Amino acid sequence: MPFNEKSRLDPSQIQDRRGRSTGKTIAIGGGGIGIIIVIVALLLGVNPGDLTNMTGLLPSTSDLSAGEISDLVAECQTGADANAREDCAIVGYVNSIQAFWSDEFANHGFEYTPSQTVLFSGATQAACGFAYGAMGPFYCPSDQSVYLDLAFFDELQTRYGAQGGSFAVAYILAHEYGHHVQDLLGLLNTASGSSSRGPLSTSVYTELQADCLAGIWVYHAVETGYLAYITQEEIAQSLDAAASVGDDRIQPATQGYVSPETWTHGSSDQRLSALEDGLQSGDINTCETPGWTP
Repeated sequence: MPFNEKSRLDPSQIQDRRGRSTGKTIAIGGGGIGIIIVIVALLLGVNPGDLTNMTGLLPSTSDLSAGEISDLVAECQTGADANAREDCAIVGYVNSIQAFWSDEFANHGFEYTPSQTVLFSGATQAACGFAYGAMGPFYCPSDQSVYLDLAFFDELQTRYGAQGGSFAVAYILAHEYGHHVQDLLGLLNTASGSSSRGPLSTSVYTELQADCLAGIWVYHAVETGYLAYITQEEIAQSLDAAASVGDDRIQPATQGYVSPETWTHGSSDQRLSALEDGLQSGDINTCETPGWTP
C-alpha cells in the first residue's frame, strides 16, 4: 500500500463497531446498494417499505468475537500500520480525504465539518435507521456519517467482478465523502419517486457528481502527506471499482436483467467517466458544483 510510513494517523475519525451486537431489526436507508435487500423482500412477498418494522428477516451477524474487538486507537497510529492492516488503511484514507476537503473548503471561504466513518459487521444502528451490510457503503445525512461493512469488498469482487485492491477501497470511501461534501454545500439530492430514477435522473446526477469529487481527491491525495505515491495500478483499481458498481452491472447480478428506467446510480460507463473527470482535472468546478463561490 502507498502510505507514508511516518505519517501520523487519527483514528478518532473512525467509529469501530465491528464485533458489537446490534439487534435483528433491519431497515433501508442511505445511498448504498439497497436494491439487494429490496429484491430479497420482493421475492419473499414483503413490501420493502415495511422493512423498518420487521424483526427476524435477516439475523445480525459479526465477523469478530467479543475477545477480538479491534482497538484502532492502539493499532493504527502510523502510515506503516496503514500499509500493514486493512482497517488501518481505512483510517489513513479517511484522514487523507478529510484533510484535503478541509483545506479545499478553507481555500474557498467555507468551513469543513468532519464526518465519522462507522465500521460495522452485519448490521448496526444509524440515524437513518438500521443498516445491513448487504446495503453496501452509504452516507447518512441525518448524522453526517459514512457506514461501511468491510465484507462489502469481498462481495464487490465475487459478485460484481471487480479486481479489488486497496485503492478500490479508497475510491469507495472518497465517493461516500463526496456525498458529505454535497451535503455541506447543500447539493445532496434527496428526491424520491419515479422522477428520481433513470439514466438522466437527479439521483444518478448526484451519484456521478460524488464520483467526480472522489476523483478530485485522488488527484490531490499525495499532497495531504498521508500517501507517499499512487501507482497506475492503483488508479486502475479505483476505475475498475467505479465501473463495477454501475447499475447495469449490479442489476443482472441481483435481478437477472437490466432496467435503465430504475437506475439510481448510473451505468458503468457513466460512473467511470465521472471519476475520470475528477482524476484528470483535479478541479472541483469540473464536477459542476453550483454555489461553491461564497
